[in-house]
Amino acid sequence: MKSFRNLVSIPFFLVFSSGVIFASPTIAQEINTAYFSKAPRLLGASVTFNGVRVRNAKYYFNIELPEDAGTNLQQIAIAQRQGQENIKFRLEDTVAYIGTNRDREDSIAIAIVQQNEDTGEIMVLLENPIPPGTTFTVGLKPRRNPFYDGVYLFGVTAFPQGNNPQGLYLGAGRLHFYRGNDGFFPH
Repeated sequence: MKSFRNLVSIPFFLVFSSGVIFASPTIAQEINTAYFSKAPRLLGASVTFNGVRVRNAKYYFNIELPEDAGTNLQQIAIAQRQGQENIKFRLEDTVAYIGTNRDREDSIAIAIVQQNEDTGEIMVLLENPIPPGTTFTVGLKPRRNPFYDGVYLFGVTAFPQGNNPQGLYLGAGRLHFYRGNDGFFPH
């Protein structure tokens, strides 16, 4: 009962809806949780070669962290959500840089890239956090494109810098793979 009294004394407002808790920024600060004031945006996803079975393709995810994000971005999670085949990646070939895949600028050092064996989610921890007002790209290298053609969706989640960072799902990047072409897709 003592912990309940302590919670009641904290100035915040909670709403319980379908098992989800929504809290004001005051409660996030009180429990030392990092969060974005304004959401980053997934600008899009693209593939260098979109033919099935191609081995030299790269998948790019362009992300914008707005000026008024309120904090730096430290980590990105990418998870395949749809597709006939689970694509395997060469994690050691993951890249990150300022700009988009069409307008590449300075490289961003990556501290760690890990893949959850159960969920397949790839976590990319950046050595130096991305400041607000920055557009950047994370590039993944598959072992090869899938054998099966069709649409493959990859969910992207951004995590702020700080203690107990609360990830924010940005949406799904869509990659489409085709059978019977030369595999080149000019993106």
